[in-house]
Amino acid sequence: MLTRLCDLVGMSGPVLEWFSSYLSGRSFSVYANEFLSDPADLLCGVPQGSVLGPILFLLYILPLKKIIQTFDDVSYHLFADDIQLYCSFKPSEIQKLSSLLKCLAQVKQWLGANSLQLNPDKTEVLVFAPDDAIPGIHQYLGDLSLSAKTSLRNLGIIFDKAMSLEHHSKLLTRNCFYQLRKISKLRSLVSRDDLEMIIHAFVSSRLDYCNSLFSCLNKKALSRLQQVQNSTARLLTRTNRRAHITPILKALHWLPVTFRFNFKILVLTFRALHGQAPSYITDLLCPY
Repeated sequence: MLTRLCDLVGMSGPVLEWFSSYLSGRSFSVYANEFLSDPADLLCGVPQGSVLGPILFLLYILPLKKIIQTFDDVSYHLFADDIQLYCSFKPSEIQKLSSLLKCLAQVKQWLGANSLQLNPDKTEVLVFAPDDAIPGIHQYLGDLSLSAKTSLRNLGIIFDKAMSLEHHSKLLTRNCFYQLRKISKLRSLVSRDDLEMIIHAFVSSRLDYCNSLFSCLNKKALSRLQQVQNSTARLLTRTNRRAHITPILKALHWLPVTFRFNFKILVLTFRALHGQAPSYITDLLCPY
C-alpha cells in the first residue's frame, strides 16, 4: 500500500511517514457472546469509520481509472466503492458493447488481484433503448443481461429505462406523506418553529434533493409533488384544506415545486458562467 502511494501520488517525506505510522502496527480482535479473541495482526484494510479510510481507499483503487480509460467507448464514474460504467452507441454500433464487457472483465481481474471483490448481487444493468431493440442488446450482453433491471437507484434517485423519473416521483410522494403523518402527531407537542424545523428536515429536504432533475417530469408527477408541499404548508399553518394555497406559500416564503427546481438550475447556470461550478458542469454550457 505504501509503495503504491509513492508511485501513484508521489508521497514522500513526512507525509509518507504519517501514512506509514497510521497503517503500521495495527491489530484486531473479535468480540462475541461476551468472549474476546486474542489480538491478531491487521495486514490489510483500514479501521472502519476512520477519517482517513475513504481517502486511503480511493488512493488504493486509483489504477482502476487508468484501466477504464484504455477503453475509448466506455465512460465511468467512481463514488467511493461504487463503480459505474457507461456505453453509448447508435443502433448500428452495438458492437461497442464488447468494449464494455472487456472493460468489466479487466476490472474484475484487477479487483481479484488486489484483495477486492466485485459483488455480483449489487451489479445492476440498465438499458436505455427502444423496446424493440432491448432483446438484441440483452443477447449481446450475455450473462450480464441477468443483472438487467427495469429501474435502479443511483445516488438516491430511481432511474427507469424511459428516463421519466415516474417511479421516483411516486416513491418520493409516498415517503413524504408517510413522514407528514408521523409529524402531524407532534403538532400539539412542539412549537411552530420546532415543527417547521422538523418539516424541513424530513419533508422539504426530500423534495429539494436533486430536484433539478424534475424538469423532465410531466404535469401529473409535478402535481403530486406540489400536493406534498401544499399539505406540508397546511399542516404547519393549521389551514383548512379548502383554503387557497398561494397566499399560504407566499406567507411562508416557500417557492412552489416548479419554481424551486427552476431556481436551482438558474443558480447552477449562473455559477457555471462565472467559474464557480465544477468543470463537468461548465463544459456543458455553450455561450452564444
